[in-house]
Amino acid sequence: MDNQATYITIAGSGGQGIVVVGNLIARACVIEGKNASGWVAYGAEMRGGTANATVIVSQEEIACPFVETPDMAIMLNQPSLERFEGNIVEGGMVLLNTSMIQRPVERDDLKQVFLAATEMAHELGNLKVANIVALGAFIDHTQVVKMDSIRQAIGDLFASKNPKMVELNLKALDVGAANYKCEKVKG
Repeated sequence: MDNQATYITIAGSGGQGIVVVGNLIARACVIEGKNASGWVAYGAEMRGGTANATVIVSQEEIACPFVETPDMAIMLNQPSLERFEGNIVEGGMVLLNTSMIQRPVERDDLKQVFLAATEMAHELGNLKVANIVALGAFIDHTQVVKMDSIRQAIGDLFASKNPKMVELNLKALDVGAANYKCEKVKG
């Protein structure tokens, strides 16, 4: 990590909206006049297979979109935690979707943020917004971009595709921001 950039990994299974979360963070960066770069990867199965996205947020130019050791991570399922936990920098932060992850991280040098994102999305009536619930908690906790910028990015992304989804996604964002729990780094 350098002082001008924040490296973020978002991971889950295909169909969980991993790319959408990365896209929204990047859009919010542009709204705020920050630089953003991203990268996505899918497992061979696509929907249901593994998927991850990385986003770099910086005030400076970004030379390479590849993130080997993220500062922060959003993990939406157990296989993603298994795969990426060891890559997060010492003292970093991981948000865990406790609806789909059965254990806390094994490392004691990471801040953990807990959120039952899938359960909360179910209560909102649409499992597809679990990613946005997680995004709300992540943005509220990290302040990597402003919540208002994420709100604008949601409007920009969904208004032309499905205007009804704007309201649902904004509600999901608020639910996530209001309902997470944290555990500080032990080490």
